[in-house]
Amino acid sequence: MTQQASTRRPSPVSATVDFDADGVQHGFLKLPISTDISAWGAVMIPVTVVKNGDGPTALLTGGNHGDEYEGITSLLKLSSALKAEEVSGRVIIVPCMNTPAVMAGTRTSPMDKGNLNRSFPGDPDGGVTAQIADYFTRVLVPMSDVVLDLHSGGRTLDILPFAASHVLDDKNQQRAALDGARAFGAPYAMVMFELDAERLFDTACERQGKVFVATELGGGGTSTPHSMAIAEQGVRNFLIHYGLVEGEVAMPDGGQVYLDMPDARCYVQSQHQGVLELTVALGDAVQKGQTIAYVYDMSRSGAEPVAYKAERDGVLMARRAPSLINMGDTLAVIADVVDRLEA
Repeated sequence: MTQQASTRRPSPVSATVDFDADGVQHGFLKLPISTDISAWGAVMIPVTVVKNGDGPTALLTGGNHGDEYEGITSLLKLSSALKAEEVSGRVIIVPCMNTPAVMAGTRTSPMDKGNLNRSFPGDPDGGVTAQIADYFTRVLVPMSDVVLDLHSGGRTLDILPFAASHVLDDKNQQRAALDGARAFGAPYAMVMFELDAERLFDTACERQGKVFVATELGGGGTSTPHSMAIAEQGVRNFLIHYGLVEGEVAMPDGGQVYLDMPDARCYVQSQHQGVLELTVALGDAVQKGQTIAYVYDMSRSGAEPVAYKAERDGVLMARRAPSLINMGDTLAVIADVVDRLEA
């Protein structure tokens, strides 16, 4: 923790649960607010703690973005199903990290337009989103050994279901996270390259030496029976793998495909505004130079569309969900298919 962080005031967030008590507790993380409709109010972030004796602590989070539903739904279900006698150690479940965004069904918070996953390490004197980030960075992450943050594509992306880790300086930490990403048991496992990782929850956890696994499990602002099955089995696999619950890790029928994102060229971003036509589907193999999309100018008829071509061989792992597209929007992400994932 930096000297600046250590001199900050304590987090204004308080918990209604006792993180050290055995048993199952359901409560809230309460962040005081004062608004036009609630002068002495609070943001109430649901939290469940399931503890049984000594052992590792797993922090399970969903709703980092409010329109990504596999994590929210699977963790709400787990919070009512997981029993203390099933656990060796402690499981902290936060289904709706950015509760204001979850309640609004939006990626960012309606209270301050904050994107929680671009707000870490946070600030106890900042806006609502920064204060939530600060609490996780300084309170929940330090008490955790392993962290699983469940994402999907939200309303603007559709993504192949995968669990991922990142390239880290500490190769033992990287290997532990990579093993967890594989053990999650999604159809795909990946080493992921982030466009700007500095303010991510991922980075806040990894800088504290925690084993961190992230997922992307679909998108389009909804969930499906298929994506929910992957999420629910994956969460249980994660807890089994790290020794918090007993059982056997269940891997996907047909095996697992390994993907690697080595650099920013994996992201194909639009330089035009218009209507998007993808010519390849999620999971399709693509070759360098292949046309993968067209963008049509809607302001006139008779104009030729702009063709977007793959800059690498690989597989289409993510695509823009809405057909309307603006300059700068990511329209596709292409990842390399590899034989193995190594730290």
